[in-house]
Amino acid sequence: MHEASCVISDIQMPAMSGLDLLRHMRDLGHHMPFILITAFPDDAVRARAINAGAIGFLAKPLVTQALIKCVKIALDGSDGPSG
Repeated sequence: MHEASCVISDIQMPAMSGLDLLRHMRDLGHHMPFILITAFPDDAVRARAINAGAIGFLAKPLVTQALIKCVKIALDGSDGPSG
């Protein structure tokens, strides 16, 4: 099985939140970079996302340059949260 280079996920989804998806993938041993997006930015949720391993936490409407920066970080393998 090939691992994804990066996952971009919304926080608010019907079956599983983006944060739950991140935690689930980590529990399964997958360590691809995660960028989470939301229309409802909240500092507490951002902190939980970053602590769980997200490299980016972006608010909608997305700023193109912020998303590109996060994707470059993900593909370059650099560490460090953004957003």
